[in-house]
Amino acid sequence: MTAVRRTEGQDAGADWHYGDPRREQRLLLAGEAGVDLSHRPVFSVSGPERLTWLNAIASQELATLQPGVPVTTYILNAQGHISHVFGGTDDGGTFWGHTEPGHADALLAWLRRMVFAARVEIAEHPDKALVLPAGAPAPAVVDAVAVEDVLGGNRAGTWAMDAVRIAAGQPRTFLDTDERTIPNELANPSGDLLGPATHLAKGCYPGQETVARIYNLGRPPRRLALLHLDGSVEALPAVGADVLADGRVVGRMGTSERHYELGPIGLALLKRQVPTEAALVVDGIAAGQEVLVDPEAGLHWRPEPGLGRR
Repeated sequence: MTAVRRTEGQDAGADWHYGDPRREQRLLLAGEAGVDLSHRPVFSVSGPERLTWLNAIASQELATLQPGVPVTTYILNAQGHISHVFGGTDDGGTFWGHTEPGHADALLAWLRRMVFAARVEIAEHPDKALVLPAGAPAPAVVDAVAVEDVLGGNRAGTWAMDAVRIAAGQPRTFLDTDERTIPNELANPSGDLLGPATHLAKGCYPGQETVARIYNLGRPPRRLALLHLDGSVEALPAVGADVLADGRVVGRMGTSERHYELGPIGLALLKRQVPTEAALVVDGIAAGQEVLVDPEAGLHWRPEPGLGRR
């Protein structure tokens, strides 16, 4: 099996595809192909207070995390903007985490600054690798020398993984988000309004006040949308490109890829007020939108005489 590797972007060096990305998407969806994610950095947090410590600084509920259960969480700044992201699982003694390529140094430096007197140890692991085994619900950390054995012969590249992810409305931090993004603006693949990375019923954590206030009293300023791009155009839009409606900038483009059934698709953050039926243009490519986050998202119903919902 010959891999075609990405030569640029955040996933440079990763296996992009193995010659038939559309077939790879079907195999991935059927649970019959694994994905080599060893370009993503791996780290660990160990110590008896690791979960309560992580719970106090991250947006997800981690204090009660059970061994083997995958989790994704954000680190927010004081204004509720997403600063860092990581996923991982706990094995009962160590939390094994992974994050986006190029962002591990900043994440680990921030985590180490927050240790204070907590009984935790943070370590990097170049001897470990991240993989998505065939049929697995989430990526797993394995010994780097075991990657080939764990993945086996049926492989899907990052093209297939991105196409499936985008079609499912799952944003990728730092590509589908920017420095102003708050969790309320993002997609809702799990059925939870704020998605699987943010928890509203846990104790206070950095940025929680902003997230809760917008959820309870207002609406997010932007909303993630799935864009269906003009398939007659060969190129895909660049990450960060302006999204236009009637010649006006109304959003920011994120990731895009060619899906085996839907054709070229992508994720974009649009201003909340943009009509859901509005025709859009990004990088000169016409696009229609599919709603992922309701423009009226939030517990903002405030009855007023004669006005009702507003």
